[in-house]
Amino acid sequence: MMDSEAHEKRPPMLTSSKQDISPHITNVSEMKHYLCGCCAAFNNVAITFPIQKVLFRQQLYGIKTRDAVLQLRKDGFRNLYRGILPPLMQKTTTLALMFGLYEDLSCLLHKHVSAPEFATRSVAAVLAGTTEAIFTPLERVQTLLQDHKHHDKFTNTYQAFKALKCHGVREYYRGLVPILFRNGFSNVLFFGLRGPIKEHLPTATTHSAHLVNDFICGGLLGAMLGFLFFPVNVVKARIQSQIGGEFQSFPKVFKKIWLERDRKLTNLFRGAHLNYHRSLISWGIINATYEFLLKVI
Repeated sequence: MMDSEAHEKRPPMLTSSKQDISPHITNVSEMKHYLCGCCAAFNNVAITFPIQKVLFRQQLYGIKTRDAVLQLRKDGFRNLYRGILPPLMQKTTTLALMFGLYEDLSCLLHKHVSAPEFATRSVAAVLAGTTEAIFTPLERVQTLLQDHKHHDKFTNTYQAFKALKCHGVREYYRGLVPILFRNGFSNVLFFGLRGPIKEHLPTATTHSAHLVNDFICGGLLGAMLGFLFFPVNVVKARIQSQIGGEFQSFPKVFKKIWLERDRKLTNLFRGAHLNYHRSLISWGIINATYEFLLKVI
């Protein structure tokens, strides 16, 4: 009788065990997109930071690639990765939010809003981009640390944050408008075109072929968007290189840069070719790493 009772009690124990495990599996599944986005960003920043630094100097000063490289060489290898902490913190966080929130908000809007899927996904992309802008202070500090004019004012991320503190919280968010514009619209285009572009690539039959397709897809999109929003980043870099003083509007700063560069598009897009190649590599790495980790985790 006791054996019979013991036998009858075992199934509930097994059921209870499954119930205990299932929430953990669900939690991991829900966080997967955030984790994959974070790891993809880390991988990308570590590889492409020196290229980004050359590009930044071109955006800020309107100089040629060779002159920007000479500036970095003069700064020395010790300063090559100076300022990497803010983009590492910013990119890992913002890309985690970009991919994670996009997926979560897309599902949420699809369930509760009676609208075409294209519309709900576009709104989700804009909202994800807007949320990313919360971390503008990290991008702000990165700009200051990469500008050699500020090398004598502070030597690390903490000192840069401290230097802005006396100007108030608003100073940390200098350049917010171009960032909101860039993040929102670039997210819509990235998530909207990623699927169609991959569909037009040769069918992948192996893991390595899938990885190559994801790299090409992300790289092409990143290069296109990097070129399209290049003038926005030029204005953003100029706005964020300032400490204290008047908060100038986007149109005013754009006009000033336009006049400084002799009203020529070629001068405004100086550094765009390097940005194109950097974005091609960066977003190729990001998309390939993200898609790879989605399959692994």
